[in-house]
Amino acid sequence: MNVEQHHATWVIILSFFISFILAIIPLPDWAISWRPDWVALVLIYWCIALPQRVGIATGWFLGIILDVLHDTLFGQHALAFSLVAYISVKLHKQMRLFPRWQQATVVFALVVLIQLIGVWIHSLFGSPEMTQPLFSPALTSLLLWPWLFIILRDMRRTYKVS
Repeated sequence: MNVEQHHATWVIILSFFISFILAIIPLPDWAISWRPDWVALVLIYWCIALPQRVGIATGWFLGIILDVLHDTLFGQHALAFSLVAYISVKLHKQMRLFPRWQQATVVFALVVLIQLIGVWIHSLFGSPEMTQPLFSPALTSLLLWPWLFIILRDMRRTYKVS
């Protein structure tokens, strides 16, 4: 592995590390249900930008880490992130051509899918009904996607991540 590839790997890892920090940082009670799905947003970006490096296995691994951090059922986020990574990799050529607002609507649908998988898994195991709204994280993810896309794209270009 040459020096550029080594730096590129660290840029991807650092972006995921920051997304985990943003996912677990304490928020006021009124803002908890509006927290965007930071890890999913970064995963979707890297699956679109570098599908040969970031894919289903990465989504599964990130989901396992998020399950541990959030103390949720082991594998819940892993299943959801694997599915989202699969869809993102499959659609990466089309997503690259979409304008930002269309990308944001696809991201909205993918985050809603993550939320629905969570509700489905909770209902399978007889957990109490979820009190969090389904669409709030998806809506904030939709609004943040264009800005996050630009930040990660500029970071990818600056550090020549490929």
